Amino acid sequence: MEMNREKLCTSKADVSSDSAYHCSTCHDDEEWSNTSRGRAKSRSLSASPALGSTKEFRRTRSLHGPCPVTTFGPKACMLQNPKTIMHIQDPASQRLTWNKPPKSVLVIKKIRDASLLQPFKELCVYLTEENNMIVYVEKKVLEDPAIANDDNFGPVKKKFCTFREDYDDISNQIDFIICLGGDGTLLYASSLFQGSVPPVMAFHLGSLGFLTPFNFENFQSQVTQVIEGNAALVLRSRLKVKVVKEHREKMTVQNGIEENGVVSTNLEKEVGKQIMQYQVLNEVVVDRGPSSYLSNVDVFLDGHLITTVQGDGVIVSTPTGSTAYAAAAGASMIHPNVPAIMITPICPHSLSFRPIVVPAGVELKIMLSPDARNTAWVSFDGRKRQEICHGDSISITTSCYPLPSICFRDPVSDWFESLAECLHWNVRKKQNNFAVEEEEF
Repeated sequence: MEMNREKLCTSKADVSSDSAYHCSTCHDDEEWSNTSRGRAKSRSLSASPALGSTKEFRRTRSLHGPCPVTTFGPKACMLQNPKTIMHIQDPASQRLTWNKPPKSVLVIKKIRDASLLQPFKELCVYLTEENNMIVYVEKKVLEDPAIANDDNFGPVKKKFCTFREDYDDISNQIDFIICLGGDGTLLYASSLFQGSVPPVMAFHLGSLGFLTPFNFENFQSQVTQVIEGNAALVLRSRLKVKVVKEHREKMTVQNGIEENGVVSTNLEKEVGKQIMQYQVLNEVVVDRGPSSYLSNVDVFLDGHLITTVQGDGVIVSTPTGSTAYAAAAGASMIHPNVPAIMITPICPHSLSFRPIVVPAGVELKIMLSPDARNTAWVSFDGRKRQEICHGDSISITTSCYPLPSICFRDPVSDWFESLAECLHWNVRKKQNNFAVEEEEF
């Protein structure tokens, strides 16, 4: 794996040659740097150094593990296969830069929240009048009476480009995204881009704010530094999900003698398949829905049946989703830079069914067990909920389109600050030490 410290471009990561290979974790030529814990009261990027001075902003050790020694004892070694080598940039060196100056920005505001109206107006005025940027806003946001009836905001509204979800494709028109709200606004931003996602800057104006590291007080300087390309990135992996449904056409077949009171039944005839694809940032949840029976679903990994889930359901999540529903179901919390997929049962009827973590490159498939008494239901980041019947399948693997989330400081510091501030991780009254007794003379 490549450990070179290079800037990350928004379009693609730079890949260095094998001759320049160097792993600072294996070579103890650098020392650890001190990182502060605890969320800062004033969110600002002022502490972030300029892109030109790489020594200042980069961590002194790689976030990758040490390069494994591939000789085992005096005679054994790993079979060398060049096709299996994958070059991955060190997550600690992932920085935002622009091929061209950004011109368009998508502003996503949490709806039905009156407290966000003033920050939304201030941000839009700053972007349009002081930065001459093209601002995209969802049409339903402008339908809010407080915005529609504001005459002073009228000249700014006329400059907006509007769109409607599921109707207009804006994927190739947005340079970066600004979210005003909670974690739900970031999930919504992810759902709008089923391919490559522009960089996302999320302001904490909602309830929890685990994924929103910026405070709004100093938004001008923070947005300016992002526009100038001075920011760290964390690439939040997403799941590529394919749902294949057996398309059935109902046809009525006489199944008895009407005069004997036997009612005809509806039989289903397969006439084809329906395929739907989704990009998921947090998790795919398969549950029993309104049924009172246990869900009974088979889980396959790379074509092999690994288990049957009997319980309320199962969660398949990304590392980003490990601090959401999966954490509530008893799973471990995983840093977003760890390449993995989590499988977490929901209230399993088994004392030994523990959550597991599998490599990011595997393909999972979930289907109703042949013995299942009822159907199941599936949702994607809490949306697009639909029923899964016998013969339907859900295929899940890691997507090649991550969500580039702009950091306040760096991926490690931001994550631990969110754990402490939002989830109060490991908060406990400290144990008292023993009192020192004076020696008797």
